Amino acid sequence: MLSRGENNGHIDGQNDEQNWESSLRPSGFDEYIGQDSIKKSLRIILDAAAKRGEPADHLLFYGQAGLGKTTLAHIVAKEMGGNFKVTSGPAIEKTGDLAAVLTNLESGDILFIDEIHRLNRMIEEVLYPAMESRSLNIILGKGPSARTISLDLPPFTLVAATTRVNLISGPLRSRFGATFRLDYYNVPDISEIIRRSAKILKVAIEPRAIDVLARASRFTPRTANRLLKRARDVVEVQDLPAINESSLKELFSILDIDEMGLEYQDRRLMRILSEHFGGGPAGINSLSAALGEEKGVIEEVYEPYLIKMGLVKRTSSGRMLTPEALEYLDAEDRKSRI
Repeated sequence: MLSRGENNGHIDGQNDEQNWESSLRPSGFDEYIGQDSIKKSLRIILDAAAKRGEPADHLLFYGQAGLGKTTLAHIVAKEMGGNFKVTSGPAIEKTGDLAAVLTNLESGDILFIDEIHRLNRMIEEVLYPAMESRSLNIILGKGPSARTISLDLPPFTLVAATTRVNLISGPLRSRFGATFRLDYYNVPDISEIIRRSAKILKVAIEPRAIDVLARASRFTPRTANRLLKRARDVVEVQDLPAINESSLKELFSILDIDEMGLEYQDRRLMRILSEHFGGGPAGINSLSAALGEEKGVIEEVYEPYLIKMGLVKRTSSGRMLTPEALEYLDAEDRKSRI
């Protein structure tokens, strides 16, 4: 049940987007920018395991999409010198799917399960003994004639990632030796990531443009790299020597984002809160119906950044706009009248 064609951290070349992301992915802790406290803790865990000649404890990374959870998993695999086997929660539909993954592991392998919060409880029950005692218990048959056989698994490390740690059951969370929360990056770290990526992509970018791009990147490396790639397209089409503020202004207009990184749906959500609910509070169900989006999309995609920017806040009564949001919307209205 390996996905994305990955093994030993390499990409099989079948997906252009993955090839591009892989080219920008740091290959070690020294190249990984930001999340310093997590890197320090991981180094201790991995170095200690190596000295004991044992696989590292199972690791859980959580945080918003695009913050580097998968990249850290790759680095863990490289540091441990093991094969990197990849699957995801949605891909493991039956206990047989998980059994197939586990029985194909070799000693020292790193099994990465993305979106682990989407595993169902039956799958979790099979995963518990695999994580604790490295054994796979398989039930053969049904009813009174059913019997259980136990297979020994080689020493391995499970590295899991999720954007919704609250949806992972307590028993599963407790079986990870260490849990790390990846937070949003700061602008200086995002700027450094953009400089590094621009060098790899062999595109010149002016210092001021780096700052503008960093502030529109939603404090997220993946967003920064994707905007940089689109900016490169603009300057290549226009035969410009470097990415500058002017080319970024054109790019932001094409993508319908502003210099804060707010997208159309972000602004629409604030407009609906303002015009339909008088600025709030509005319950998530009412907001979902008015916006025409699933609750999960609002909670996972839009809200985190709007809350981070201080534009929306959650209260016991629902979502509310902040004074900063009202000021932002007022400024947008003034712009539209000019």
